[in-house]
Amino acid sequence: MDVLLTETAWRRFGDGLARVAPDARPLRMLDDGSIVAGPEGVSVEWDDAAPEVVWATADLFDEGAPLRPFFGFLRRCESMSWLQSPAAGVDAPVFAEVVRRGVRLTNAHVTHIPIAEHVLRSVLAHYQQDHRWRAAQAEREWRRHDFREVHGTTWLVIGVGAIGGAVAERARAFGAQVIGVRRRPSGDEPVDEMVGPDAVTAALPRADVVVLSAPATPDTERMVDAGFLDAMKRASVLVNVGRGSLVDEEALLEALDRGVPEVAVLDVTATEPLPDDSPLWGHPSVVLTPHNAAGGTGRHARLAELFLDNLARYRDGRPLHHEVTEGDLPD
Repeated sequence: MDVLLTETAWRRFGDGLARVAPDARPLRMLDDGSIVAGPEGVSVEWDDAAPEVVWATADLFDEGAPLRPFFGFLRRCESMSWLQSPAAGVDAPVFAEVVRRGVRLTNAHVTHIPIAEHVLRSVLAHYQQDHRWRAAQAEREWRRHDFREVHGTTWLVIGVGAIGGAVAERARAFGAQVIGVRRRPSGDEPVDEMVGPDAVTAALPRADVVVLSAPATPDTERMVDAGFLDAMKRASVLVNVGRGSLVDEEALLEALDRGVPEVAVLDVTATEPLPDDSPLWGHPSVVLTPHNAAGGTGRHARLAELFLDNLARYRDGRPLHHEVTEGDLPD
C-alpha cells in the first residue's frame, strides 16, 4: 500500500506511519511538487505514482508548501481509495469531487482548541482594552482603566459542533451563560440553553457575544444580514470563526457604522485573501485575522493521531472516524 503525504509530514510523523503500517510505502511530495518514494527517497514520476491512501496535512497551507500540486495530483489520482483531510469543513469543491468518484473521505476535528482560545482571547482583548495598556507602556505612563468582565455575560454560539462546543466550555469557565444553536442537537452540548435556528432572532437581544461557528451551507449563507444585525444587543461583539459566506459584509459595515455590534472579530471573510480595496481593512470596529484562528501548533499531532488510528482501522476493515458521505456535502 502506497501512502501519499508531504515531506514535512513524513519528517514529523514518519515513525508513526512505519509503526502502524510497516509494509506501507510512503510517497513524499516535496515543496516543488515532485514525489519521492520510500525512506530512501527514490524519485517517482507523477504518472507512475499510484497511492491508495492520501494524507493531506495542515502544513500544506504553510508558505512555500506544495498546496496546489498536492491537490492537483489527488484530483487526477485514479488509484486513491481514501483521503484524510486536515480540516473539518467539506465545502471546498475538491471534496465533493473525490466523494462522487467513490473515494472515501474523512475530515478532522482537531482545530477546536486553538479556535476556541482565539475567540476567548479576542473577546478579552476587546473587553479589557489591552491596547490602552500597551500605549501607556510605550509612553512610559502609569495609566489605569476599568474594563468589562466576561463573567455574567451571555454568549450566543451558532453552531455547537466541535468548535462551538469548545468555545462554550471556555466561556462558561469564565462565568458566562451560553445559549447554543444547533439544527440537530445531541443533548450533551456544553451550554446552558439550546435553541433551534428559527429562534436565533429572538435570542440575539440577550447576547453580549455572538459567535459564528456554523458550516457554510445554503441555509447559513449570509445568515448575518441586516435583520440579524438590527436585532443584536448594544455593545455586543460579533465573532466569525465559521465561514465568510455566513455574513453579508455590506450590511455588517453599515451596522458597525451605526454602532451595533460594537466590534466584529473576523477570522474569515467572503473573499480570501481579503482584497486590498476591501473597506474591512480600515474600519475601526473590525478586528481581522487571516483565517488563522486554527493555527495552534498542537493540531499537527492531533491530526497525526487521528490519521494513524484511522489507518489501522482502514487496514482492518473497521469504520473510520469522521467519514464524510455525499449527504454531508453542501448542495
